[in-house]
Order: sequence, then C-alpha cells, then structure tokens
Amino acid sequence: FSLKMYKIFVNDKPIILTNLISKEDGFKFFLLNTVNLDIVIRKLNNNILNEVYLYHPDSSKLMSLFKQKIGCINAGGGLVVNDKNEILFIERNNKWDLPKGRQEKGENIEITSLREVEEETGVQNLSITNFLQETYHIFRNKGKYHLKVTYWYLMNTDYVGDLKPQAEEGITQAVWKTYEQANLAMSNSYSNVIILTKSYLSSI
Repeated sequence: FSLKMYKIFVNDKPIILTNLISKEDGFKFFLLNTVNLDIVIRKLNNNILNEVYLYHPDSSKLMSLFKQKIGCINAGGGLVVNDKNEILFIERNNKWDLPKGRQEKGENIEITSLREVEEETGVQNLSITNFLQETYHIFRNKGKYHLKVTYWYLMNTDYVGDLKPQAEEGITQAVWKTYEQANLAMSNSYSNVIILTKSYLSSI
C-alpha cells in the first residue's frame, strides 16, 4: 500500500486528496466520487471549514477524478537563481510570489515557464536546470471554480540588467532576494510558494 496525497489550496486552506482514511480531528472527510465541490470550496472560503480530505481508494485516480469535477488549466513558473545565489521574487497583491503564468495553446510547458518569467520580471538569458514540482490551487473565473496546476522549474540566469515588473499583471515590484531574505519573505506569501521555496532552501 502506498499512500498518495495531493494538496490543493483554496486561498490558503487545503483540500487534500488521499487514498487513506484516518480518524477525523478538526477536518472533514468526503468521498471524492460523490462530493459536491462547489459547496466544499464555498465552506472553505467562508471559514466554515479549515481543511477537507477527499477520499478515493485508488491512488492512481485521485487527481484525474478531481479534474473531471472541475475545469483545469495549466500554468508554468520559475524559481530563478542568479550568479550571486539570489532568488527572483515578484510582489503581487501585497504578497511575495514567484513568477508564473498560464500555458498558451500548443505551447510546451517549459516554454510557458521561461516566457512567463521573462514577461513578468524582464529577466533574460534564462535556462532551466530541472523540474521542481507541481502545485495546485482553486481560482474563480466567470462564476466558476477551476483548478490551476502550476509546473515549477528551477532556473538559472546571469542577467544583471534592470528588473521590469509587469504592471498589467498587477505586479508592483520584481526583486532579487538573498536566501535569508527569501526565508523572511515567506511570512507574507502564498501556501504553494512557501512549500516550494522552503523545499528548495532546505535542499541547498
């Protein structure tokens, strides 16, 4: 038996897909097959629930069943490190974030990731070092909930020019942060970015 779990964030509250049933303690369990996702998401948004577990016994079907219940879009992003070992951050909605954006039709997800980092920050000469992980969150568009799956890549650059935050995407600044500053920034960031950044910082 191999335990499989996915964390999907509704704002900063998790929906956890799992193939293991455990005793409820401060969270709710639902069956993935029959759950009404709209109601669950609303309850998380309204602070009626703090976290939710959705159960299905077959670990290989957890994500595909979830995607069948909700529209899904793919995005790509980068955790970018320069020659001074600084990490590239953007500020959006008064929170620290990493550059990312939606995959365009027919576009390879690695190309999406490189393009979005360059568009959102002005950084050039980017190269992908390796794939980091996928993150998941729910967003609302035209009255409907969708799942956004973001594919994150570790990137390197020797770029030393000006940073150009993409104002039309609501980005107020783009900055390089030392590892120490990056760690401090995690007190004002998004759950998925915190998971990704802390995982990287603990691996170096």
